[in-house]
Amino acid sequence: MIQTDPLLAPTRLLDFESPAIAALLVARGWKALPPDARIGAIYDFVRNEIAFGYNRADDIPASQVLVDGFGQCNTKGTLLMALLRGAGIRCRLHGFTIHKALQRGVVPELVYPVAPAEILHSWIEVETGATWIDLEGFILDAPYLTALQRAFSDSDSLCGYGAGTECLNSPSVEWTGASTYIQKTGIARDLGTFETPDQFYDLHRQAFGQLRDWLYRHIVRHWMNARVRRIRDGRLPLKPGTARLNHRHEGDAHAA
Repeated sequence: MIQTDPLLAPTRLLDFESPAIAALLVARGWKALPPDARIGAIYDFVRNEIAFGYNRADDIPASQVLVDGFGQCNTKGTLLMALLRGAGIRCRLHGFTIHKALQRGVVPELVYPVAPAEILHSWIEVETGATWIDLEGFILDAPYLTALQRAFSDSDSLCGYGAGTECLNSPSVEWTGASTYIQKTGIARDLGTFETPDQFYDLHRQAFGQLRDWLYRHIVRHWMNARVRRIRDGRLPLKPGTARLNHRHEGDAHAA
C-alpha cells in the first residue's frame, strides 16, 4: 500500500484535485518552477489575486475560496495550503486567536460591542529546505495595504482595519524566502500546529452562537465587505481612538 505524506495529502477543505484548482495549477505552470520560486508564485497569487474580504465561514473548501475570489486569514490560508500541496510543497497550519481590536474599523461599530473578544486566526507554515517558514503576510492584498499605509503614514504601529503590525510602512509581506507577517501583533492565544485545516476546525470554532452566526453569514459580513471596498478605495471609516491623519476618513467615530 502506498503511504501518502500527510503534509501533501488532499482533504475535504484542501481539495486541490477539484477541477478549478487542478486547472489553475496547470495554467500557471507552478509545478515546473524550482521549489522556492514555486512557493513565491503561489504566495503572490493568493496575496494579491485573491482580495482581502470575508467569506460565509472559515471552514469552506479551497475551491470555494477560489470561486469567491476573496478571503481572510483562515480562508485564504486554506487556498494557499491547497495550492502549495497541489504543487508538491509540504505545509501545515498554525492556529491562534487574535484580539478583536485588530478588526475594528472593518467591523461596523454597531456590531463591534457584541463581537467575540477573540477571533479565530491562523497562518501557514511551509517547509523550505530544512526550515519551516511562517506565512501570514498574504492576508491583505497590496491595494488594501497601500490604502492603510497612506492613511497612517505618520505611524508604523497599527492594530485595526485587519492589520496588526509595528512596521506598517515596511511590513514583511513580500516573499523573500523568509517568514511574512501582517497580523502578528494582534495574537492573543497560540492553539498549536495542525496537519490540515479540517483538523483545526474540528477542534476550534468561532464562538458566535446560533443567532450571531446567522447574522454574520447573511448580513454582517456583507456590511464588512462593503467597508473593505471603501477602505481599499481610500475612504476609511474612523474607528474610536484613531486620530485623523493624512487621509480621507468616511463618517465619524460612531459611523456604522
